[in-house]
Amino acid sequence: MTNEHPGLRLLAVDDEQPALDELVFLLRARPEVASVAAARDATTALRLLRDSEFDGVFLDIDMPGLDGLELAGVLANFASPPAVVFVTAHDDRAVAAFEIGAVDYLLKPIRDERLSDAVRRVSERRSSPAPDDDDDRGEVIPVELGGVTTLVQRSTVAWVEAEGDYARLHTSEGNHLVRIPLSTLETRWSQHGFLRVHRSYLVSIGLVTGIKTVGSGLVVCLRGFGGAPAVELPVSRRHTRELRDRLVRGPRRARASQ
Repeated sequence: MTNEHPGLRLLAVDDEQPALDELVFLLRARPEVASVAAARDATTALRLLRDSEFDGVFLDIDMPGLDGLELAGVLANFASPPAVVFVTAHDDRAVAAFEIGAVDYLLKPIRDERLSDAVRRVSERRSSPAPDDDDDRGEVIPVELGGVTTLVQRSTVAWVEAEGDYARLHTSEGNHLVRIPLSTLETRWSQHGFLRVHRSYLVSIGLVTGIKTVGSGLVVCLRGFGGAPAVELPVSRRHTRELRDRLVRGPRRARASQ
């Protein structure tokens, strides 16, 4: 490699020509972008992706034939998949985008500051293209705030509370309700320092300061961080042993008290 930080190579995909032209124009105007290719359907996009290397794909969701979500699923199987940014007029597909591992989710019409964020995320993904199981910053969850989709980093989440088919993320900057079952987050985050301690709670092991008996049951104690306060959450009997085991072998040894 002759240049340690070459400009980004991007692919824009949208079946509507005016929207595609606008997206290509906006991306080419970014100083960190070296080149932008364009495709109006998934077939053309796949041909370009197999013939050339791209750092990121800015992808519409609703397209005839193979749609954007399906195309992103194909890209996930590439040996070195490009970062995926969804660009759509619909705000109800953010959870599906999260499941696929998109780095950002832009709503049309595209705002300049959000496009800047997305390009930055693609650049960051290129700098560390293969986050391992110990990476606590690699995953984000799309959250709707005032009609705007923002991304919450996993590393800012202290604990998660089940609310039916939803989950409430308690973070260093407040709490957010997302349409993702707690069981889904448990599966995805179990290798990233999170543990189910109760049917209603998932906690970050790194924030645990101890466990103690309260009445006839146990609670786990989490320290505060950022703007999040310290908290005590109930631990169910079926999760007690695994919690103790994780605290003993975890990177932060917590003292268990009875």
